[in-house]
Amino acid sequence: MTLNEFAQLMEKQEGCPSDLPKALQGLWYDKKGNWDKAHQIVQDAGDADSAWVHAYLHREEGDLGNARYWYRRARKSESQAALNQEWEQIARELLDKSPQLV
Repeated sequence: MTLNEFAQLMEKQEGCPSDLPKALQGLWYDKKGNWDKAHQIVQDAGDADSAWVHAYLHREEGDLGNARYWYRRARKSESQAALNQEWEQIARELLDKSPQLV
């Protein structure tokens, strides 16, 4: 699935497909304006991709200390990009890692 296809799917559907990886579910709900749901999903996941989304969410929230902790857990550098650019970067990378998504 490409980023464009992911964006189109978000426009068509209100609810997130449950078969998406947790990190992509977190990005979905964040883009839909539900930060709390996004945070809940990635907070409960233990993988590095979810930790990266978790870092992004805390950066978006303005909690940079907590964001830095999650960037380290994800083994990613702290982003200096605009939030929308970072969201797209994360989504692109995660979608590229999951070519089986349709």
